Amino acid sequence: MYSHDVLIIGAGLAGMRAALSAAENGADVAVISKVHPVRSHSNAAQGGINAALEHAGDDWHDHAYDTVKGSDYLGDQDAIEIMCREAGSEVIQMEHYGVTFSRDEEGRLGTRAFGGQGKARTFFVADFTGQALLHVLYEQIMRAGVRVYEEWFVLDLIIEDGQCAGAVVMEIRSGEIHTIRSKAVIMAAGGLGRVFEPSTNALICTGDGMGLAYRAGASLMDMEMVQYHPTTLKGSGVLITEGARGEGAYLLNSEGERFMKRYAPNMMELASRDVVSRAEQTEINEGRGVDGCVFLDMRHLGERVIRERLTQILDIARDFANVNLLEEPVPIRPGMHYQMGGIKTDIDGQTQLPGLYAAGEVACVSVHGGNRLGANSLLDTLVFGRRSGVHAAEAARSKSHGSVDDSAADGQKANIQRLLDNEQNGGDMFGQIRQDMGGTMNEHLAVYRNQDGMETALDTVRQLRERYRSVYVPDKGKTWNTNLVFTLELGFMLDCAEAVTLAAIERKESRGAHTREDFPERDDENWLKHILVEQTEDGPALSEMPVVITQWEPQVRSY
Repeated sequence: MYSHDVLIIGAGLAGMRAALSAAENGADVAVISKVHPVRSHSNAAQGGINAALEHAGDDWHDHAYDTVKGSDYLGDQDAIEIMCREAGSEVIQMEHYGVTFSRDEEGRLGTRAFGGQGKARTFFVADFTGQALLHVLYEQIMRAGVRVYEEWFVLDLIIEDGQCAGAVVMEIRSGEIHTIRSKAVIMAAGGLGRVFEPSTNALICTGDGMGLAYRAGASLMDMEMVQYHPTTLKGSGVLITEGARGEGAYLLNSEGERFMKRYAPNMMELASRDVVSRAEQTEINEGRGVDGCVFLDMRHLGERVIRERLTQILDIARDFANVNLLEEPVPIRPGMHYQMGGIKTDIDGQTQLPGLYAAGEVACVSVHGGNRLGANSLLDTLVFGRRSGVHAAEAARSKSHGSVDDSAADGQKANIQRLLDNEQNGGDMFGQIRQDMGGTMNEHLAVYRNQDGMETALDTVRQLRERYRSVYVPDKGKTWNTNLVFTLELGFMLDCAEAVTLAAIERKESRGAHTREDFPERDDENWLKHILVEQTEDGPALSEMPVVITQWEPQVRSY
């Protein structure tokens, strides 16, 4: 059995920032990840990270207001204030750690505009900001001596006397199952993007962290709020950064019209993501698209800007769509990108389950509410990853380990054997169930939703759960059994799909990314509140919580 003060599940930006801050506060820290840390999905973040630097003439209050408005007033304003107030110092700290942010003509930190914000306050490293941050943080946790369990998969959380006391894990290489006890666990396992197909997310984004916490007794909050990014590439669904529109790219319909002037006359292409995605989908639905897409046009930006600031998407458009951005518009459409909801936490990452913290996309401290502003996700990971690490390290000082031994893994060993013992007998492998789930979610819980469609989705998800009980795992070996790992991931994905669908059916209004054709208006009187989903012996149970409002009362939202 392994033992640590603080165990962090996930090695993306939230996980590594938590690890570094916990280590700097004296804790014995370990990180566990099912992939090599720099292959974590934070690697895919392109556009940048927001911060209002006062010496640059900006004000964190303005950033906070833009975030509250962007959330469609569902974000908790106490958490948003903390995130925006601490943003500047976090960005500067990242530069001191070694991140080489792009510069302006005078050699100062450069900024670009992002959607839904009144000022250009997005700091960036060309169009691979997440990758730059991730590599620097990996260097820092290596320097700090953090133990990394690399390519290990978490099967279950250990709960002793009502507290989280560690995790049951599987080393993927050997198939051996181990117990890791810890005084605190920080869940930083990322989002659930692949519950939908297609998605901009990596194949590893399978909702494991949300599923683990949900099964252990933590509540999931705002799960109905699923962000469809306005610019994903035709066919593959690969992300085309919002930084392109920040640099001045246009959105065009089949008639060559900059159609955003009819939906957001003030902000145009830089309205918030939910607004732009709805506009695109409306153009497509009303016959002004081409093959289910509209176009993103960057030709007028010029070769120098594109090659210096948008180099990654220049390659992506050429490699995946055979389009040269210097000479022609690229076909794009709204695509699943981000989950605003997640494990409910407070401002220090604490969940309702003592000893369990959460940070990053897996968590819902509720800084994004109904719609996340672009470049606020990297900020969320760093600010609340750091705060979780600090709090967990301090809590661990005054705690002893729970009475955990290797028998904690017995239940998971039996579960895996049950899966391996399933006979084929016409049973599905994981891939067919996963494909059916992803297609269903994308058909009925995308940009526009309605009651009949969501009920169809819920019925399908529950049928898929029944099929999952007899899922067939043909590889019976222990060494690098990815067939088994993918099957285990699917179980967590089905939990998440059901939670998303239940919460979406419950919310009978349109707010942020949750746009219902049968309830087209926002309804503050009845629905200015969070929806929580909790697992009980009788199945999922829904409850509600009020939204925290500090200084910005809900207003009509326009861009």
